[in-house]
Amino acid sequence: MTVPALTAETRWRCTLCGNLTRFDVTRTARVTEFLHFDLAGESKVEETEVHSESIELVRCRWCNAVDQVELVARPGAEADEAAESAEQG
Repeated sequence: MTVPALTAETRWRCTLCGNLTRFDVTRTARVTEFLHFDLAGESKVEETEVHSESIELVRCRWCNAVDQVELVARPGAEADEAAESAEQG
């Protein structure tokens, strides 16, 4: 089953328990990172370039359901879209 990708206007919701805020996400990503090492040898990622990314699994933290996630509109997403349309028109 394909996990729906998030957008600026959407968020995930568990269809079993209604959870909107807590999910365990398993994803695969191919990235290039610029690491900066200090003189003590501690590293810090300063830049990340994502080449590809896929979400493999989303598990609800509340009810432990797998593959029960749907996309729903974020609060205010419709108002944001209307404001953008008014600015463009």
